[in-house]
Amino acid sequence: MKTPNPTILPVLLAALALPAFCSAAEPAKRPNIVLIMADDQGWGDTGYNGHPELKTPHLDEMARSGLRLNRFYAGHFNCSPTRGSVLTGRHPNRYGTFSPGAPFRVQELTVAEVLKSAGYATGHFGKWHLNGIRGPGQPIATDDPLSPGRNGFEEWVSVSNFYDLDPLMARNGVAEQFKGDSSDVATEEALKFIRHQAEQGKSFLSVVWFGSPHVPHRALPADKAAYSALPKSEQEYYGELTAIDRSVGRLRAALRELKIAENTIVWYCSDNGGAFGPKSTGSLRGSKGTLWEGGVRVPGILEWPARIGAPFVSEVPCSTLDIYPTVLAATGVKAERQIQPLDGVSLLPLLDRKMESRGKAIPFWGHAGGPPGHATLLDWPYKLHKNAVAFRGKKAPGEVLPTVLLYDVSKDPRETADLVARQPERVAKMTAELEAWQASVEKSLAGGDYPASASDPKP
Repeated sequence: MKTPNPTILPVLLAALALPAFCSAAEPAKRPNIVLIMADDQGWGDTGYNGHPELKTPHLDEMARSGLRLNRFYAGHFNCSPTRGSVLTGRHPNRYGTFSPGAPFRVQELTVAEVLKSAGYATGHFGKWHLNGIRGPGQPIATDDPLSPGRNGFEEWVSVSNFYDLDPLMARNGVAEQFKGDSSDVATEEALKFIRHQAEQGKSFLSVVWFGSPHVPHRALPADKAAYSALPKSEQEYYGELTAIDRSVGRLRAALRELKIAENTIVWYCSDNGGAFGPKSTGSLRGSKGTLWEGGVRVPGILEWPARIGAPFVSEVPCSTLDIYPTVLAATGVKAERQIQPLDGVSLLPLLDRKMESRGKAIPFWGHAGGPPGHATLLDWPYKLHKNAVAFRGKKAPGEVLPTVLLYDVSKDPRETADLVARQPERVAKMTAELEAWQASVEKSLAGGDYPASASDPKP
């Protein structure tokens, strides 16, 4: 083979390598993020988890196609606190979001703020419930200091709490009346946002928080039709879930149509356990408003075809607390002034099938800043309950019962066989770990995690 003229060899090599060089020099396009959350959908409220009547073909397909998180937990047993955990990766008791309608703290750093700082377009569509307004959903004013717009979302069509048929919402703070099923409305607005960002070639975060199947249960006639043989209450409830399922199908189909599904993370879950009886919770103990499995274990599905090559089911326990750190790890975006401590962990190794355990226990605490409250620690496969007195019968006025319970939820998911007497060393270790974590939460609640002086409370 004849050797090329040495004077032109560098030029030839540069010309041949130029396209590959440019491609390698440009950072890989960051994934889009779609975070979807139902309101009060229990562990059992899906076809793929064995519900005897409810049909959820789109959620079932999503579970077959991606990563099915079989041990996924809401960060709390109620809605506002769990939503705070999604946005921050921190337990909501750290910033005083103890209960439904309890306000968020303006000092907290949200996933929307972090991604927006890195050039992501950010949008919120649906239920917000972090601005301190209780009761049925209301439009959120532009000047509300705890609106989505003040917490990192450039575009938002949102409502303060649960919303149903023909909802009155706020588009970037301006009230607007919508027609139709609430899940369809939120989905349509999210799709407008997604299509626009796809046309611009811009990476985006789209948060879609449905208001169903929260009370009052009101479904479209067409969505109730498949359940006409059932009692009216079940027709309405399952009809709402049918609309959610349809909405998930529309979102997934649009991503494929726009040719961006491959590099889009779609994460689906609920904000707390079921509130519609044993079929809703999958016959787990307890329900919404409790820290038993029925109150905090929820459906969890994650899709990211570019990273999750083949579908699989994971039994690794994980939580809505893990969404924030996972999204940041997946996008490669770092928060310059991250508020610590984080309670969530990145699940990125789990997506690569390299995570056999979460690495640290999942904490739950029903209340803080008042009575001791029911708290639990899930250190797989064991779950410790502390101060579960509200569920242990009556007590005398002023009496404090330091109830401690221990279950192996891998073998006993309904939490019926207490192991305290059999495993005193484990109980002592887990109790000490839970109490140390609670002490750190109390420090956070007192403001210890924020900068001592800053003109702008946001990091």
